Amino acid sequence: MTTVDVRNAEGATSGSVELPADIFDVQANIALMHQVVVAQLAAARQGTHKVKTRGEVAGGGKKPYKQKGTGRARQGSIRAPQFAGGGVVHGPVPRDYSQRTPKKMKAAALRGALSDRARAGQVHVVEAFVSGEKPSTKTALATLGKLTEARRVLVVLSSIDELNWVSLRNEPRVHLIESGQLNTYDVLVADDVVFTKDALDEFLGVPAEAGPAAESAAETTEEGGK
Repeated sequence: MTTVDVRNAEGATSGSVELPADIFDVQANIALMHQVVVAQLAAARQGTHKVKTRGEVAGGGKKPYKQKGTGRARQGSIRAPQFAGGGVVHGPVPRDYSQRTPKKMKAAALRGALSDRARAGQVHVVEAFVSGEKPSTKTALATLGKLTEARRVLVVLSSIDELNWVSLRNEPRVHLIESGQLNTYDVLVADDVVFTKDALDEFLGVPAEAGPAAESAAETTEEGGK
């Protein structure tokens, strides 16, 4: 397992967690990740583009000039594709760009992307960006700055974490996402990935295991209290 330090709102290390190897330390399949990202971007396309064919353009019902004797090529309508204002040949029409991507492929691609970031030391865990109950963008950015200086940061929050969401939502270099919506594209397009402790537990489905540093700290606390 990969061990990652857990930081508090002041930027100090408050413990550590172990990232499961079956999610954060698997072999990255580049072809699979590419296929999943292409499918995700394709699904985001509206597909509402439309041009008019010569049969849909208004006008052009009258033959522009007689068939013979003019010295020019014969024409039947001024709405033919070769005329300005005419119809478009083989132009785009409304269509659905979505591609079928099985859930297992999406999950495998996400594991590969997270593993790539974890091996590069680009996965961070923080208890919270803001302490207290009042949102503060200034405080949240100060905490983030102690974690990473990356230009593009993906911050993963739990589904009920409104305090941190409100605090960071206006920062242009930060992309916020709920743990249940985590996907391959957002992980790959970001330089660093920052989980809150609650979001990591929510993403894993079980509380993340404390690392050796956290366990020793807990034992020391217990002995001191006896």
